[in-house]
Amino acid sequence: MKSVTSFLDYLHYQKRFSLHTLTAYRTDLQQFGRYLSEVYELDDPARATQHHIRSWLVSLLAQGLSDRSLRRKNSALRAFYRFLRKRGTIAKDPMQYVPRGKVPRKLPDVARRGELLQLIEAGPAGDSFSARRDHFVLELLYSTGMRRSELLRLRTEDIDRAKGHIRVLGKGQKERLIPMGNWLLESLRSYMAARREAFGEAADLPLLLTDKGKPLYPKKVYLIVRRGLAQLGTAERKSPHALRHAFATHLMEQGADLQAVKELLGHTSLAATEIYTHNTVERLRKAYLQAHPKARRNPRN
Repeated sequence: MKSVTSFLDYLHYQKRFSLHTLTAYRTDLQQFGRYLSEVYELDDPARATQHHIRSWLVSLLAQGLSDRSLRRKNSALRAFYRFLRKRGTIAKDPMQYVPRGKVPRKLPDVARRGELLQLIEAGPAGDSFSARRDHFVLELLYSTGMRRSELLRLRTEDIDRAKGHIRVLGKGQKERLIPMGNWLLESLRSYMAARREAFGEAADLPLLLTDKGKPLYPKKVYLIVRRGLAQLGTAERKSPHALRHAFATHLMEQGADLQAVKELLGHTSLAATEIYTHNTVERLRKAYLQAHPKARRNPRN
């Protein structure tokens, strides 16, 4: 990698860096280069984007690397790309999109797709209003990826059954439309039938109600989700936001476009969505290292 060699020569002969620092930076950049080659098939770190950099840093965090080591690797990359930018090798510095002195945190483990589908497809735990509502809440959160606050603001007029989408009011009062599959529309019909039977039309109330016909509140949503996910064995966190994580992660695993996932989640920045690529990238990397004959003969971490 000529770009790395030129950078290290610059540090040694012009900046007079210590041998210890040069060795550390060389190790960091070689590790980064191997990661780019194995995961993204990139042969030159000069071609890396902020997406590749954030993915590598998150993978190191997942391996349990110390904060001190992570900060040093962050500093090594920052110095490297600043050097390339000044030399005109790259037009833009990708490190400007990576937090200084801070590494993106690893997402919590999410429930496996098969387990969540089994939970959803099992249907309500009875014919009562509360059973149908609780099941609809779980399915709505997992099928749309909406936030708990967005869920609680929903009204019946926000759902367009004919067009099969739901209007969500997100952060900053920004609206977005989320598609609703037939399975979710069927769950909606079941819930609305139980709601009409218990409370009548109640058109002036939010979509989701308590057992007493009052607007559903945040703590109740949390308890519904916690009780539902307690049936699964792989969910580290059992909260509404964990279902949002599962929604995004499972979409990425199935090959969904990153920009589309960003719009579905209501993120204002693509960088906020890119964290969900980590789980997918790591899954592919593990599959490669476990299955490829060359990788099995000569494993590298």
